Amino acid sequence: MKKPDLKVVLLGDMNVGKTSLLHRYMERRFQDTVSTVGGAFYLKQWGPYNISIWDTAGREQFHGLGSMYCRAASAVILTYDVSNMQSLLELEDRFLGLTDTASDDCIFAVVGNKIDLTEDYNSDSDIEGERPRTSSKIRRQVNLEDAFALYKRIMKYKMLDENVVPAAEKMCFETSAKTGYNVDVLFEGVFNMVIPLIVKKKASGLDETVNLAQSKPNKSKSRCCK
Repeated sequence: MKKPDLKVVLLGDMNVGKTSLLHRYMERRFQDTVSTVGGAFYLKQWGPYNISIWDTAGREQFHGLGSMYCRAASAVILTYDVSNMQSLLELEDRFLGLTDTASDDCIFAVVGNKIDLTEDYNSDSDIEGERPRTSSKIRRQVNLEDAFALYKRIMKYKMLDENVVPAAEKMCFETSAKTGYNVDVLFEGVFNMVIPLIVKKKASGLDETVNLAQSKPNKSKSRCCK
């Protein structure tokens, strides 16, 4: 197995669609899934770099594993469901503390998934052939402004200067794993933010690679409907 140059971790409550987002990006399709047990990862070739993308369990009983999966992470994607305000609040209450083991210069993205379920979704942005399967729409509970506010609180928690970190408008996304909306934009935007940091560290002689053998989870995955 190739040794990854950096690690990206998805965190968030169960049923927000983390596994579905990763499936959509890596396998180019939507798949109904059941809950991830512990954690699982994909290895993505991005130019000359190998990126491990870690999917983590949102269930309470696996919560303690989160800090292990975040160890030395170069980027964390905090994921919520736009139709569920509590899923946004959980990011700050339950998951943010797990990122204390991430790299000091870790990049954070805040992502609202399941945008296709809301009544203000524009289906013209769907991937061809992928359309929402139901005509019933629901009112969104979380707006982008709420995600912006959370991102700024994350920067304060990390004691990072808002003038030097990426702006909230660049690091908050709304996506649909079902239709593919903004999924590539999310992952590739995060990669493009992180790669320059890795290049800089390699140039200065710092080793930022992640040894999978040291923190290898159980690869068996069960899936949950997202």
